[in-house]
Amino acid sequence: MKWLGRLLLMVVAIAALASAWAWWWLDQPLELATPTVELSVEPGTPPREVAQAWVNAGVQADGRLLYQWFRWSGQSRQIRAGSYEVHQGATPRELLAKMVRGDEVLEQLRLIEGWTFRQVRAALAKSPSLKPSTAALSDAELMAALGQPGLAPEGRFFPDTYAYSRGVSDLTVLKRAFKAMQKQLDLAWQGRSEGLPLKSADEALILASIVEKETGAAADRSLVASVFVNRLRIGMPLQTDPTVIYGLGTNFDGNLRKHHLQTDTPFNTYTRGGLPPTPIAMPGKASLQAALHPAQSKALYFVARGDGSSQFSEDLAAHNRAVNKYQRGK
Repeated sequence: MKWLGRLLLMVVAIAALASAWAWWWLDQPLELATPTVELSVEPGTPPREVAQAWVNAGVQADGRLLYQWFRWSGQSRQIRAGSYEVHQGATPRELLAKMVRGDEVLEQLRLIEGWTFRQVRAALAKSPSLKPSTAALSDAELMAALGQPGLAPEGRFFPDTYAYSRGVSDLTVLKRAFKAMQKQLDLAWQGRSEGLPLKSADEALILASIVEKETGAAADRSLVASVFVNRLRIGMPLQTDPTVIYGLGTNFDGNLRKHHLQTDTPFNTYTRGGLPPTPIAMPGKASLQAALHPAQSKALYFVARGDGSSQFSEDLAAHNRAVNKYQRGK
């Protein structure tokens, strides 16, 4: 029986050594094939496949050993989907902790106030970490994919900076931007000033997009809004150049001419009364607020001073004098 006792002692000793080695290994830097190893963990990926995926990506360790560590830790089911990266010096313990915390590598997409939807789509296309799910879709198909069939996309996405995981669909980011605009618009509409010549939140969005494109200096924004609100009240054409430019689309070469103002399109506010049929750009929060809380003024005209600000006038004679002063140098 002595041999059995010795065998048991040997097994215990080996187990103790293995345990000690495992504890030591957990805090040793992993060898990496490159200075940084990246991995996207898809939702529902089993821990065993996650471990092997790290090995395939460039973590030079035994995938079975990594998996056993995930299991033994009791945290294997807490691994979160996402985009991760590890650098030289990372340990097995740190690798698992990163995934359990959801400590992802995030990219950013910035949507700018005043951008058109064409510019939004161009920005999506230039984001290599986004999955181009909408690249082959028309604007109408894209809106249908967002659950908004028949709705024009222009102005419907809130300009902001959106963080996202690598490999996420561009449609996912657009959904967030769409919901953000809906929230901002709903809040602004609910708190609007009384007596505005606007029938709906959609009309407010259209007006805000014009204010966004026409405002040079932030301090002028509510006065710019008041000019268009005052014109709407008396049935005066808005006569705003950005709507004409928008209606020209890709035919606009950067130089607005007199014949453009006379060329009728659904967006030409020189040839048509009231608001255009859709927004002409993405308004920011400040423009939404200005459109729904315009300054109390009687101004019907404004002209750029040349320094970003505008000169406002209540009548045509005063406006003509301002044009001569600031535009013609007379």
